[in-house]
Amino acid sequence: MSNLASQLSSGLADLSLPLTDAQQQKLLDYVALLGKWNKTYSLTAIREPERMVTHHLLDSLAPLTVLGETPLRILDVGSGFGTPGIPWAIARPDWQLTLLDSNHKKTTFLRQAVMELQLDNVTVVTDRVEQYHPEAPFVCITSRAFAELKDFVQWTGHLLAAGGQWAALKGVYPHEEIAHLPAGVTVARVDALAVPGLDAERHLVKLQQQ
Repeated sequence: MSNLASQLSSGLADLSLPLTDAQQQKLLDYVALLGKWNKTYSLTAIREPERMVTHHLLDSLAPLTVLGETPLRILDVGSGFGTPGIPWAIARPDWQLTLLDSNHKKTTFLRQAVMELQLDNVTVVTDRVEQYHPEAPFVCITSRAFAELKDFVQWTGHLLAAGGQWAALKGVYPHEEIAHLPAGVTVARVDALAVPGLDAERHLVKLQQQ
C-alpha cells in the first residue's frame, strides 16, 4: 500500500467511515487528477498530495459522519475543484450531486474528473447561483468556503426544496455569521468535526427555513 493510500485508509478509520477499496482508489485518482491539472490551471494552493488527502479529501468527508447515508439530492455551490461534491459522490453513490460554479476553467476540470472517475451520480453546471434555475429544487445545499452564511442562504433560497436544509462547511464556530442570518432562517444544528491530520477547527452548520 502506498503512503497516500495508507494515509487515506487510516483517516477513514479514524472517521469510522468505511469505504471499499474501489472507492478509496477513486478518491486517490481524484487527488492525482487534481495534482495534474493544478500544474497548469492553479485550481488549489495546496500542491502536496499528502496535504490534499488531509485538506481536501478527509476535510470533505468528515461531515458524512453527521449527514448519514440517506439518499439525497444535493447542490454543491461554488464547487471550485470539486469539494465537497466529488468526495461525497464517491463515498455516497446513492446521492445525486450537482456541482455548480461560474468559473469555466473549474467546471472544465470538474467535467473531466466526472468522466475519468465514472461518476454517474454527478452533474456539472457552469452558471452563477443567482441565475441558476433547475427543473427541481434540492433537498440539501452545501458549500465549502463559498460565502458568509447570510449570503449563502439568500443567494440559494430559490433552490432549496420545502423541508430541505443548508449544510455549510465552516472553520471556527461562526458566531457572528449566525447572528446575521436573515429572518426566516434558523439553525437546525452545528456539529464540531474532527478531521484526521488537520490541526484546525471545523464545523458543519445545518440551517433551515422556518
